[in-house]
Amino acid sequence: MGESNLATVEWLAEHLSHPLVVVADCRFDLAQPGAGALHYRQGHIPGAVYLDLEADLSGPKQTHGGRHPLPDIQAFSRKLGAAGIDAEVTVVAYDAQQDSNAARLWWMLRYLGHGRVKVLDGGWTAWVGGGHPVTAALPVAVPRAFVPRVRPELLVELEDLHGRQRRGGVRLIDSRAPERYRGEVEPLDPVAGHIPGAANLPWTENVDKQGKLKPVRALAERFGILRGDEAPPVVYCGSGVTACVNLLAMEEAGIGGAALYLGGWSDWCSYPQNPVAKGA
Repeated sequence: MGESNLATVEWLAEHLSHPLVVVADCRFDLAQPGAGALHYRQGHIPGAVYLDLEADLSGPKQTHGGRHPLPDIQAFSRKLGAAGIDAEVTVVAYDAQQDSNAARLWWMLRYLGHGRVKVLDGGWTAWVGGGHPVTAALPVAVPRAFVPRVRPELLVELEDLHGRQRRGGVRLIDSRAPERYRGEVEPLDPVAGHIPGAANLPWTENVDKQGKLKPVRALAERFGILRGDEAPPVVYCGSGVTACVNLLAMEEAGIGGAALYLGGWSDWCSYPQNPVAKGA
C-alpha cells in the first residue's frame, strides 16, 4: 500500500530537530478567521511555521471559483521556500480541526509535485495530550528554493467536470454533512443542495473520537464502493478544504488517483444555469 501519509506524534517528536523536517501549523476557524494565527502565537509545536487557510492556502475570492480558490502558484511557492521547504524536505502539517486544514496543505503540496508531506495524526490535540513540548517562540527558517511541478490530474475545474459528466462513468463524491448534501440547511453558500449524481460520503466519518484517522481496514471498507471504477473519482465539498480529508483517507485506504473539484459547491452554485439536486 506504500508509505503512510500520516505521522504519529511519537515520530514527529523523534524527528522534530531534523534539518529536513518542517512542521506547518494550519489551525484555522471559519467562524473566527483570526483565531488560528492567535493560537499559533500563544503556543505551537517548536519550530512550526504558520500557514493561514485564507491568507496563505487560498487566493482572493472571486465571483466564481469557490470560497477558497488556489493562491498564485509562484507566490505560494516563494512562501514555501521562505519557510525552508524544498524537494528534499518532509512537511508535517497539523491543525485542531480534525485534519481538514492540514489535509488542504497536504493536497496542495502533492498537487505541486511535492510528495514528502504528512498529516500529523490527531493533530494539535494529540501533540499536547501526549505531553510534548509547546512554545510561543517564532522559528527562524533557513530559506530554500521550492520548485513547483504541477500535477494537473489531481485538480478538476468546472468545465472539466461538465465534460466528465457528459461522457459518463465518473463517480462524484460530496464530502459535506448529510443535511447540507440533502439541501435541508446551507450555512455558508447562497443555494442549498448538491451536484446531481453525487454520492454523499461525509468527511467527518474518516476520523474517530480522538480526531485520528480511522484504521486502514475501516477506511478501505468505507471507500470500497470506489474499487473497480474505470475512471478516478472526483471529490468535492463546499470550497475544497474538507474534501481533502476524504482524499487523504482514500490514499490511506489504497484508493489513489482521485481528483479534487476545488471550487466545490460554492463554485457550482455560483452559476445559475447549473442544476441543483436535493434529498438523498
